[in-house]
Amino acid sequence: MRGETHLWVVQRLTAMILAAAVVVHLVMIVTAVRGGLSAAEILSRTQGNAAWLGFYVVFALAAGLHGAIGLRNIAAETIGLRGRGADLAWVAAGLATAGFGIRAAI
Repeated sequence: MRGETHLWVVQRLTAMILAAAVVVHLVMIVTAVRGGLSAAEILSRTQGNAAWLGFYVVFALAAGLHGAIGLRNIAAETIGLRGRGADLAWVAAGLATAGFGIRAAI
């Protein structure tokens, strides 16, 4: 039960991080697109910038964790997929998702 409580807290914390990060991300995209920048021009400005890299690393990790925990809970409730092996699979899926996001920001 204690592990479930920790996951519940992490789920809520990552939701708060994602709420703020999605707003920043969307504002940046809308501002850039309205300014006539292409995706390549946006990336040329953000890549190599430590602040943006830090932002997107936090964003990607929060998204990966949040999604993995949510999918873990759905799988446990709907098809009974539980146990250490299932938990490790969801951690791997979350880290892979976060890795893809971080790779896109580099």
